[in-house]
Order: sequence, then structure tokens, then C-alpha cells
Amino acid sequence: MKMSTDRNLTHRAESNPEKIQQRPAVPPAVDIYENADELLVVADLPGVTRDKLAIRLEKGELTFEGRRAEAAEREQSAVDLPDFRRSFVVPQGIDSDKIAAELQSGVLRIHLPKSASLKPRQIPISAG
Repeated sequence: MKMSTDRNLTHRAESNPEKIQQRPAVPPAVDIYENADELLVVADLPGVTRDKLAIRLEKGELTFEGRRAEAAEREQSAVDLPDFRRSFVVPQGIDSDKIAAELQSGVLRIHLPKSASLKPRQIPISAG
């Protein structure tokens, strides 16, 4: 492969700089609780409404992203970053079909129910 010896570079027009919004997503404060039946993820998402919240489970990774209501009303840019974003690896034994979430007063609760194989069970003892 022969390289070009042309050293003249074409410059982009200085009058139209590319607009990029520099508003990185913040990992929200999260608490994780466990009992015999489920894992409970509790996240603080102040100002986020249900319609501006997305929760995904993909390849064993739970991700949620949210935008504050006032941020959604600002001018949209080519790069539309969330205000909040957090990801977790979901442990084996979670029943992914029964995952549920609720958002109330800026607090997100994600219920990750354990499958029956992970739940504690009583072992009967026979007389003998």
C-alpha cells in the first residue's frame, strides 16, 4: 500500500464548530438489601419522572438511566446524556422474568426476586 505524499490538509470550517453537550451522567446513591426472597436495589433519583427513566437487563447486567424533568425540557443536543446512570451485574439465581420496579418521590426501587433454588428451605427429618 502506497501512502500519499500530499501534506496539504483540509481544515474544517471554523464558523460551524461541532456542538457537544458536556453533561456527564452521575452515579446515584444506591442501597442494596437482601432477604430470603429477593434483592432490593434502592436508588435516589431526585427530579426523575417515570417517563424519563429507562431500566434494562441485558447479558446479566442491570442498567438504569434517568433524566431530570427540567433537564429534559432544556434544548436537546446531538448527544443526549442521562443525568443519572448506574449498572450492576445481576447474580446467578435471580428470576429475571419477575423483576419489578417502582418510582415514587424520586426514589427508585428495583425488586430482584430470587429463584426457588436460592431460597432457604426447611429439610424434614425422618425418624429412623
